[in-house]
Amino acid sequence: MINVETYRDYCLSKPGVTESCPFGPNTLVFKVMDKMFALSSIDTFEFINLKCNPERAQELRANHPAIQPGYHMNKQHWNSVYVDGTLPDELIYELIDHSYGLIANSLPKKLKTELEGLR
Repeated sequence: MINVETYRDYCLSKPGVTESCPFGPNTLVFKVMDKMFALSSIDTFEFINLKCNPERAQELRANHPAIQPGYHMNKQHWNSVYVDGTLPDELIYELIDHSYGLIANSLPKKLKTELEGLR
């Protein structure tokens, strides 16, 4: 089962990713080229907030009770993905990849070029 350490390592393995705690010492935020794509509590690590395509977000929520509208986030574009052992780790990693990709693809051309140079 995914834990906060494997989650952190996975996020940091992606090009252009930084970590910070802008919302306080207990909330870990991952950004690609300074745009947030994942955040979670460090202490409890109950769920990960991840950006998601709105149509896919609805589908995921309908099919997986452990995927809910993003807690304290724009509910249309963010999901809270609960790491309670009911979702396969592969799906969680794929959703992290999806969130990262959405942000990376939305970057201005200059930042996309810079990100490509980091791969």
